[in-house]
Amino acid sequence: MAEPGADGDRHGPFAGVGLEFGFPLGPGDGRYLVRPSSNAAPERVIVLSTVEVERAPSRRRRRLQARPVTADAPVRAHSSRITVIAAEPFADRPAAAAWLERLQGDRDALAQAVSDALVEVNRMLRAHRAAVADPYVPVVAESHALVRRVGYGEGDAVAYGRFAQAVDLPRPPAPRARRRARGGPQERLAAALGANSSVLVCEELLLRARLDLDAERFREAALQARVALEAMLSELGRETPLGPALAAVREHREAVADVANAALDAELADAQRRTVAAAVERMEKALARRRAR
Repeated sequence: MAEPGADGDRHGPFAGVGLEFGFPLGPGDGRYLVRPSSNAAPERVIVLSTVEVERAPSRRRRRLQARPVTADAPVRAHSSRITVIAAEPFADRPAAAAWLERLQGDRDALAQAVSDALVEVNRMLRAHRAAVADPYVPVVAESHALVRRVGYGEGDAVAYGRFAQAVDLPRPPAPRARRRARGGPQERLAAALGANSSVLVCEELLLRARLDLDAERFREAALQARVALEAMLSELGRETPLGPALAAVREHREAVADVANAALDAELADAQRRTVAAAVERMEKALARRRAR
C-alpha cells in the first residue's frame, strides 16, 4: 500500500473526497496517514493545505492607535483545503472512471462518500484538539464546506485537490425551521437574549451527545447521553404537560447508565451503540414536544 505520490511506481489513480472550508482548521499543512491500528497499513491519507484568499494590504504600526475604519474594509482570510484519499490505488484509469460513473448515478453513495470523509476529518481534528489542549478547535459539518467534491486523480495531483475527474456536489440547503405554536428559532433566540426564556442545560448536553454520535465517537456519546438524560429528568420533571414524553425518556435511564459505565473501560458493541442512539432520539423528541407547546 503506497501513500499517494510517495512511490514512483504507483501514482494511482486514487479515489478522493475534496473539501474546502472558509476558515483555518488548526493542524499544520501536510499529509496525515490514517491506520485502523498501530501495526496496520494505512487505509487513508488526509492532506491539508491552507489557501490564502484576497486580503488587505499589510499595515505595520509601532503602537496601538485608533483609526477610522470603513465597514467594507477587506481583511486577511484563509481557507482550508482538505482531501481524504484512499491509500490503495485503482488498478488503472478505466477502473477509476467506472467507479466514478457508478457514483454519479447514485446520489446516496455520493453523499455517503462525503459523510465518511467528514468523519475522518473530525477524527483528525479531535486528535489535534487533544494534542494542543485547545477546546476551541472546530468540529466541521457538511454545511460548513464551501466545496464538496468526489473524484479520482494521480498521486500528488489528487493530494492537493487536482482531480483528473470529479463530481461537485451542491451545498446542502439550509434546513427550513418549521413554525411552532410559540414561534420559531428566531423568536426563541430573541426571547433567550431578552431574558424571557432560558436555554436548558439538558439541551446543550443533548446537542453534544448528538454531535458525538454523528462523528462516531460512541464512548463520548454514551457519557454525554447519560448526563443529558439526568439533566432532562431534573429540569423538566415538574412540567406536567411533558409527563408522557418524560416517562418515555425515563425508560432509557437504566440502559443508558449501564452503557455509560461500560464506555469508561472499552469501546462499545453495536447493540450498546444502538441503545445510546435510541435514548438520544427519544430525548430529542421530548424537547421537540416541549418546543411545540
